[in-house]
Amino acid sequence: MTRPVIALDADGVLLDYHLAYAAAWQRAFGEYPAERDPQAYWPMDRWAVPALRLFKRRRFRAEFGELFWSTVPAIPGAVDACHRLREAGHELVCVSALEARYEAARLRNLRELGFPIERVIATGHRESVRSPKADAVEAIDAVAFVDDYLPYFRGVASSVHTALVTRAPNGSPNEGPELALASSVHQDLADFTRSWLAR
Repeated sequence: MTRPVIALDADGVLLDYHLAYAAAWQRAFGEYPAERDPQAYWPMDRWAVPALRLFKRRRFRAEFGELFWSTVPAIPGAVDACHRLREAGHELVCVSALEARYEAARLRNLRELGFPIERVIATGHRESVRSPKADAVEAIDAVAFVDDYLPYFRGVASSVHTALVTRAPNGSPNEGPELALASSVHQDLADFTRSWLAR
C-alpha cells in the first residue's frame, strides 16, 4: 500500500532562505547585514543591504552555488512537523523552484538537517499561467502541496489541497484574487501539520 504524498516547498516552508542570504552576504563582503524589517517577505528588504552594481552583484551571485544550497538552515519547527506527517503515514517530497544542477545539494541539506525526505524535484522558476511546480505535483500524485509563494498554485489540480504558508507579510505577493487558489492558509508548516492531522 502506497503512502499518500505531500509536496513541500523548501525555501520559506522547510528552510530559512533569509538567514542563508545574510550568511552569503557575509561571505561575499565580510560583514553580516543589519536587519531592517524582520517582517519583510523578500530578503533584500529584510536586510539593510544596498543595491549592487555589476561587479559586486557578480561577486554576490557567485556565493549561490553548492555551498549555499547545501547549508540553508531549517525553519524552527519544520523538521518536527515533517516527522509528524511521516509518522502519520505520509511520504514527503520536496518540490523546489531550484535549478536542476542543485537538486542533490538541496537533498543533502535536508537530510543533514534531519528531515525525513528522500526526494527533491527541482522545477526551476518562471512566471507563467501554469506554475512550473504544477507538473511535479501532478506527477507524484500529491494529496497536498504546501508553498509560501501563491503564484506556484497556478495550474495545480483542484483535487490537491493547496496550503499557503504566509510567513512575513511586508511586501508579500500572497494577496489579491489569487488567494482563491489556496485551500487553506497557515503561519508555518507546523500550523499546517496540526490542521492536516486534525482532519
